[in-house]
Amino acid sequence: MSKTIVVLPGDGIGTEIVEQAVRVLEQVNDTHKLGIQSQTYAFGGASYDESGEPLTDDTLAACRAADAILLGAIGGPQYDKAPRDKRPERGLLRLRSELDLFSNLRPAMLFPELAAASSLKPELVAGLDMMILRELTGGIYFGEPRGIETRDGRRVGVNTMVYGEDEIRRIAVSGFEIAMQRNKRLCSVDKANVLEVSELWREVVIDVAKDYPDVELSHMYVDNAAMQLVRAPKQFDVIVTSNLFGDILSDAAAMLTGSIGMLPSASLDANGKGMYEPVHGSAPDIAGTGKANPLATILSVSMMLRYTLNEPAAADQIDKAVASVIKQGIRCADIAGTDSSANETLVNTVQMGDAVLAAL
Repeated sequence: MSKTIVVLPGDGIGTEIVEQAVRVLEQVNDTHKLGIQSQTYAFGGASYDESGEPLTDDTLAACRAADAILLGAIGGPQYDKAPRDKRPERGLLRLRSELDLFSNLRPAMLFPELAAASSLKPELVAGLDMMILRELTGGIYFGEPRGIETRDGRRVGVNTMVYGEDEIRRIAVSGFEIAMQRNKRLCSVDKANVLEVSELWREVVIDVAKDYPDVELSHMYVDNAAMQLVRAPKQFDVIVTSNLFGDILSDAAAMLTGSIGMLPSASLDANGKGMYEPVHGSAPDIAGTGKANPLATILSVSMMLRYTLNEPAAADQIDKAVASVIKQGIRCADIAGTDSSANETLVNTVQMGDAVLAAL
């Protein structure tokens, strides 16, 4: 059966890195006879420039109908003065909301050859391979009441951390399902010692665990989890946590790897349909210079094949190709000079794409 992918290159370096990722997707599509067809739409600032809207109804309809979405990056300083509801980021938030992409997968992987790029000792991070699942559409970022008001003559800011049992259950199920595809270890991070919402979180996660007897479940308070990430990060396989805690922990984990230019991500709905994108932004300062590293976007294609399209063999091939390129010492500027033992070759965006295709 054919599968449809919507490609949203976006802004800045988005067009450059997506171009290389699509080349990789097309090659594995041919090799494995996957039957994937792609459609490209303007999104973010590029869409605003064309139509005055960061997300048009046509693009949204195409994303709804597609099996998966590949996003480059959005935004740029030229849109800072646009009306708030027309800025590129509002289009992204609307797309996530309209498609109910509640499960955010943020892997933190570190190839052994790049261990020196991390701020931690190489022996603590070499070979790091963990996944953080962040609940993306609930919690304190969306809870009501919220706002800034005046009470007794002073201004007060209010935000509400709230989770329904159904919201916790579905992100827990997503966490257990991902753990089943990895090393079958899941750590649920909360603050159940002081927050009632976390008490409910823990109760529901424990209940969901009954359906996954093969997965080893553990619990950790968020402050301890933050400490453990910088003390012994390789102890984790899969972490599942709330929107606020996941926002903080996933960024901390990203920096363990030394370069945000190497990290893919995914946002999934309840049926496994997802939007896949690199963690980094549109980097307008290097757009058009050929310095952008496409590996995070290429690895996002691998995640798409693995978690939405159920094509693990094709995903494995991409992962192995990227690992081979890194082992050969081929480097974009952001990861250059990270391995003193390697004979490094500095390449541009297109040349990195060429290297991955050759490794495939």
